[in-house]
Amino acid sequence: MEELGDGIFPEEVVIQIMARLPVKSLFRSKAVCKLWYMLSSDKYFIQLYNEISRKSHMILVEILDSSDSKSSLICVDNLRGVSEFSLDFLNDRVKVRASCNGLLCCSSITDKGVLYVCNPVTRKFRLLPRTRERPVTRFYPDGEATLVGLASDSTFQKFNVVLAGCHRTFGHRPDGRFICLVFDSELNKWRKFISYQDDHFTHMNKNQVVFVNNALHWLTARSSYILVLDFSCDFWRKKPLPNDLVYGMGNRIYLLDFNGFLSIIQISEAWMKIWVLRDYWIDDWRMVDKVSLRCIRGMVPGIFPISQTSEYVFLATHKQVLVYHRRSQVWKEMYTVKHSSTFPLWFSAYAYRSTMFSCN
Repeated sequence: MEELGDGIFPEEVVIQIMARLPVKSLFRSKAVCKLWYMLSSDKYFIQLYNEISRKSHMILVEILDSSDSKSSLICVDNLRGVSEFSLDFLNDRVKVRASCNGLLCCSSITDKGVLYVCNPVTRKFRLLPRTRERPVTRFYPDGEATLVGLASDSTFQKFNVVLAGCHRTFGHRPDGRFICLVFDSELNKWRKFISYQDDHFTHMNKNQVVFVNNALHWLTARSSYILVLDFSCDFWRKKPLPNDLVYGMGNRIYLLDFNGFLSIIQISEAWMKIWVLRDYWIDDWRMVDKVSLRCIRGMVPGIFPISQTSEYVFLATHKQVLVYHRRSQVWKEMYTVKHSSTFPLWFSAYAYRSTMFSCN
């Protein structure tokens, strides 16, 4: 790292200030001087920037206007409010399929089988090679992979994309084989492995996939366990839920990230309870919060947690995005749809954060 001090602030102070800027502001500052230009490519600075960004989560929401069938993207930030979000640099009509550590996995709407991985704030993207698995109707249902996952490792600047689903020969029922295709960004190719399992997923828990400990995690439809894909050995395994979790009518369960830990959020008529998996290897779950839902009682039946940190929780309803501040115990409405939306907001909402992750 070259000298960044300007005689007023020490070098480390300048670095800490710059590491807290939005990525767009950081890139604009490159024109100020040669030293700031070099900062955005420094490995130490990039690692520091990505570490700090982990504490500042946002949510990305795709909104479809029923009047003209056009979709738009918004980003809801607890600090900066609501801003428009564009993927026009892809030069394609796309749908967001997964989000992880500042990268998005998007599928082309006009050309089935085309996938992109992009960093929206740097406007860089990578067109993935097509898989050799043809036709896509082998996946069941809807001709698309049941599970789509993105695992991005900001430390080593690499990522994996996962497509998984039950095999079905055209005109026949699924035969029990669960096909998994994994794209490796370092090798720039797909690998495939097959297992036998009968797991089911709702639309919501397909979207809520968590990447921790070099593995992707999904909650099954009946919320009986967490399905884990371990990249170290290309193996599916199961992880138990908290022992004191309450099942049954009126209790909904969601899987989220909590500052790099697996977390379960249970919502009932009156309470939102939050568990964190403190020790991943011995399945040590701890309840870290219990929040009364009395003041938003009317919204509870349609509320879904999307993203969280130790300071706040983002939730979506049919037409609103809310944030709950843990310290002040205050609820705040961040966004409301002003027109008729085809789908509830939680239907296409993803946890997101701004990083300097390179997808190339």
